[in-house]
Amino acid sequence: MIEYATRVRVRYAETDQMGFVYYGRYLEWFEVGRNELLRSIDMPYRRLEQDGYWLPVIEAHCEYKKPARYDDEVTIVSRLAELPRLKIRIDYQILHENQMLAEGYTLHIFTNNKGQVARPPKYFIEHLKRYYTTENRES
Repeated sequence: MIEYATRVRVRYAETDQMGFVYYGRYLEWFEVGRNELLRSIDMPYRRLEQDGYWLPVIEAHCEYKKPARYDDEVTIVSRLAELPRLKIRIDYQILHENQMLAEGYTLHIFTNNKGQVARPPKYFIEHLKRYYTTENRES
């Protein structure tokens, strides 16, 4: 499993009239977490795009537990639990002071730059394999 934590501070513009973070922002935070997760393993999304691959979202899910508010520092925990095949699923937790605010996932499919379904590039899979050794699967 690959896991990475990213911290963001809630800006006033991200809150609604009730003072809560607007629900759509959580999906934006998922994107932040996803990009930072890939960057943390030296496989930034930009490289995939430069090589002609896209990862469009084909499914997104978010369960809201507690609201985040202006000036809270939230932690986005992003996890890639399985080695991807045609699809890649990333799970997320949004936390504030170790309390779960939201959790969910995004499911992406690999495509070429024309939008046609494609297998992930070999270098991408080979790079990720080091995180999915037998020892990692057993823990």
